[in-house]
Amino acid sequence: MPRKIIIDTDPGQDDAVAILLALASPELEVLALTAVAGNVPLPLTQKNARTIVQLAGHQTPVYAGCDAPLKRTLVTAEYVHGKTGLDGIPLPDPTHPLQDQHAVDYLIDTLRAHPAGTITLCPLGPLTNIATAFQRAPDIIPRVAEIVLMGGGCFEGGNITPAAEFNIYVDPEAADIVFKSGVPLVVMPLDVTHKALTSRAWVEEMRALGTPVGQAVASWTDFFERFDTAKYGSEGAPLHDPCVIAYLLEPALFTGRHINVEIETGSELTLGMTVADWWRVSGREPNAMFMGGVDRDGFYRLLTERLGRL
Repeated sequence: MPRKIIIDTDPGQDDAVAILLALASPELEVLALTAVAGNVPLPLTQKNARTIVQLAGHQTPVYAGCDAPLKRTLVTAEYVHGKTGLDGIPLPDPTHPLQDQHAVDYLIDTLRAHPAGTITLCPLGPLTNIATAFQRAPDIIPRVAEIVLMGGGCFEGGNITPAAEFNIYVDPEAADIVFKSGVPLVVMPLDVTHKALTSRAWVEEMRALGTPVGQAVASWTDFFERFDTAKYGSEGAPLHDPCVIAYLLEPALFTGRHINVEIETGSELTLGMTVADWWRVSGREPNAMFMGGVDRDGFYRLLTERLGRL
């Protein structure tokens, strides 16, 4: 039985690679993509989600969700992802339709309709849609099997402020709701994703697939690598979001600790910080499996094998 997942996303090139990895993997049944404002505004994230589904040759439904954080003005990341969010290769406008229903209503209805504990949520962007659904329909919270998300950082600090990672920073109040929800959490922070760096050889391997997916992945990676190699001085760029899907497929690729993670919502200096109690000094109850390591070679082997199927 494939594992049922809903991918909540703000595509983004690395979101796109994560979505393609999920759609290429028979172990996963992607019920839907729910789009949220994040890397770029909602009109672009929902369009990009439809473009990616179409590129994969799938019919996965796409729902548009929240266009702004719960309490804050939207902060976006065009400086990383380009003005469309998927800069790097021109792709045709999607004919794949956008569903009429709001993503939050879809999440609520779907979690109520399926047996409890059968749906995993996979947020790749700010947690606005998930938190809004939890606030509006608290009865769905115990129905979620698990949330596997990309966000936060501990030893790596932040990537949008010195303390905060982008997805959490954009909507810290939403992250706070999700981290306090009691749903089992698996977190892929910058500590892991900064170890999942692309290499020139891998990008060229993608290009050599000769498929539309291979061409797109190579071009997207080329595009955001320019930003990351300048910023981090690293060989390649971190593929953040595919770590979420890779974990669902091969959890043994990742190592971490079950610890307490709190979200800072009050400080001007550290707003959006994931206060990860890695050394277990707070005495607070663990609420998240917070990853710290990844088998990089295994991760890229999995990506190559799966993306080659599309």
